[in-house]
Amino acid sequence: MTAPATPSTLTSLLTELANGAIRVVDLTAPLSSTTPVLQLPAPFANTISLSLEPVSDFDAAGPGWGWNNIHTGEHTGTHVDAPAHWATGRSGHTVDTIPPSRLVGPAVVLDFTAEVASDPDFLLEPAHLEEFVANNGPLPDNAWLVFRTGWSARNQDAEAFLNADDSGPHSPGVSVAGAQWLAESAISGFAVETVGVDAGQAAAMEPMFPVHHHLLGADKYGVTQLQNLDQLPVTGAVLVVSPLPIVGGTGSPARVLAFVPA
Repeated sequence: MTAPATPSTLTSLLTELANGAIRVVDLTAPLSSTTPVLQLPAPFANTISLSLEPVSDFDAAGPGWGWNNIHTGEHTGTHVDAPAHWATGRSGHTVDTIPPSRLVGPAVVLDFTAEVASDPDFLLEPAHLEEFVANNGPLPDNAWLVFRTGWSARNQDAEAFLNADDSGPHSPGVSVAGAQWLAESAISGFAVETVGVDAGQAAAMEPMFPVHHHLLGADKYGVTQLQNLDQLPVTGAVLVVSPLPIVGGTGSPARVLAFVPA
């Protein structure tokens, strides 16, 4: 049983943040009108990119202030997938009802950058996950499993990031069996560098988009389009995932931070 936090624990955290013993690493990709957005094939509908509509800009509409209306989709840029996003989790949590304690947890990083460099369609299989556990110990309860692939190096170039050809997009992800493994694990969520938590070719899998199908159906969460994962250790960091609590929302753009030992 974990001991409750004490004032001295929190004071120690603040001290270590102040003296640099713990660093805060921003894992969030900047959100703009050029941020790559998932493109589903016809006849499926797609979400919109970000745009800003000025309300006032230090002008007659507001001489002392500037502000904008935001137009974007729930699943744009670095964002959270809530269970209600998928048919298997439809009656589960919307983004505003995800327990806050599930949004903060230990980060466990699986690094497959070398494999993805030689095969953009690389898939995580149960054997990869079981080998990791054998070498590093069981996944902690409430952990965020972070899939490092190096894909974020492409996130300033939408064409390279989506990496599509006549057969559809090509980006790394998880096999059907791997998705089932994740759903049965103790994690809170699965975090990736790619445009979505599933592989580029996941529409052709059975079930379609298996990470969405299995993970969200098991009351676990997805986080997409992270960057700076090379600054995280394999274990020892803490992830803080901060979506907007959109009432009834199936997801939300999010700021994702990591507390990392220096």
